[in-house]
Amino acid sequence: MCQFNILIIYLLLFFCLNSLIILIKTKMILKSINPSTGKKIKEYKCFSENKVNSVINNVYEDYHLWKNISIEKRSEVLLSIAKKLKSDLNIHSKMISIEMGKPITESRSEVLKCVWVIEFYVKNSKKFLENEYIDTEYDESFIQYEPLGMIFGVMPWNFPYWQVFRFIVPSLIAGNVCVVKHAPNVSGCALLIEKLFNENLIYKNIFKVLLVSKSEVSKIISNVKISAVTFTGSENAGSQVAMKSGKEIKKTVLELGGSDSFIVLEDANVDIASKIAIKSRFFNSGQSCIAAKRFLVHKDIYDVFIEKIKKNILDLKMGDPLKKETNIGPLAKIEFVDKLDTLVKSSIKKGAKCLIGGKKKNFFYYPTLLVDVDETMDVFNYETFGPIFSVIKINNAEEAIEISNNSIYGLGGSVWTSDLKKGKKIASKIESGAVFINDMTKSDPRLPFGGIKKSGYGKELSVYGIKEFVNMKTITVSKIDR
Repeated sequence: MCQFNILIIYLLLFFCLNSLIILIKTKMILKSINPSTGKKIKEYKCFSENKVNSVINNVYEDYHLWKNISIEKRSEVLLSIAKKLKSDLNIHSKMISIEMGKPITESRSEVLKCVWVIEFYVKNSKKFLENEYIDTEYDESFIQYEPLGMIFGVMPWNFPYWQVFRFIVPSLIAGNVCVVKHAPNVSGCALLIEKLFNENLIYKNIFKVLLVSKSEVSKIISNVKISAVTFTGSENAGSQVAMKSGKEIKKTVLELGGSDSFIVLEDANVDIASKIAIKSRFFNSGQSCIAAKRFLVHKDIYDVFIEKIKKNILDLKMGDPLKKETNIGPLAKIEFVDKLDTLVKSSIKKGAKCLIGGKKKNFFYYPTLLVDVDETMDVFNYETFGPIFSVIKINNAEEAIEISNNSIYGLGGSVWTSDLKKGKKIASKIESGAVFINDMTKSDPRLPFGGIKKSGYGKELSVYGIKEFVNMKTITVSKIDR
């Protein structure tokens, strides 16, 4: 009798606990906070497990329709999206600025860049995906590029439109369908993107947003209808995605952090280099994985460079991101401000000199110039995701290469010199996915983008990006009567 009572108690506890878990899950919400004011914009209820499965099933059903239409028809759908982006430019750019604090002029540029990537793939995809013939002893042998299926994207908040579009456009035009789990603080942006597709009555399920917490990502990856995964975000989260995808034997592309070097040699055009350095470091208030974060400046021009940077930083205007004159907006989350401040203060304790800034105010961090930085300091060893300009004095190009490669990251880099032959030689020795000579590192639909080391693997954009999520099928043909 006693054992029976204990069993009853255990069962009751089990059902109560299970009900509590279900209740918690159903009440989970995603909050969108305006970082300029700290005030809540909107709350979004997380999808239930049934809702997630329903969305995935609907997208999967449309995959069989979408993959069997021509590239020309897919292009028509995407061009209609581009047209809507342009006509509603103010709506989309304002949502970016309100949700994550990007200055409005940069938000507008981000949306227009999405139009560019659509137009690029519409123009080039047919050529990128045409059969590739190989000379063999067979009568015919060729590679045929076919869609993989449903691609799951886990996307970040710092470029809430561009990151999504540079993934979905080549995937969709290749015949895949896409679902996205976006960062919770930009849920409004995610749903506005989805709305663009919802207006197409025939192909409205080729792209859908999943409003879920990060704890649900693993379960979604496990869904048999998901064919591949792309992730943009932190190193730690990317590692978890890669492990889960590997266990499920699903293709992944990872675009993670970066700590790009910006090398300015003694023969560089200091005027131009200093102007572009400001743009590279402070674009999106410094919240970019491909922003230059370590400025390696030759000793012969070090002082001149510093003076020009000081002047240019003082010209920056920090404030309301909805005002056209604003260059520096708030950081996306208050915890980012505190983390950045910790990195700055610890580096100052180790000998870095703060010439400008080094202060915080609510969601804002003042544009900061640190000089005499070395490899022992936190601003050198960690990714500074904010408006921190760190300068290291170098003696020669060889030292610049050594310091540049002394990083766990390998996303991009920049070399400034009037000797282009020397610039190309240096670029070939820098361990990164890209190096720009006499320009800042940036993503471009025409060029492959992706890193090495802890910056991730795989490529986005260009012909190589569209081929990440296709089946390269080998086909041979032999005549029976030969």
